[in-house]
Amino acid sequence: MYVVCKEHLEIAIDRFVDEYEEAPDLYALVEVSFKAWEPPHECEEKGCKHEALFLVL
Repeated sequence: MYVVCKEHLEIAIDRFVDEYEEAPDLYALVEVSFKAWEPPHECEEKGCKHEALFLVL
């Protein structure tokens, strides 16, 4: 699972495919919510301070 900004979306998709050998599901964070999980506010890509917009799962 990756939580990323628009700039790092393609990188997260590539990593997911490399790791799991299948296409991920993509969700806009504004459209999903989970009871037991609060998404990070910033992109999880190292050194990135942009707003997290996508969940790659």
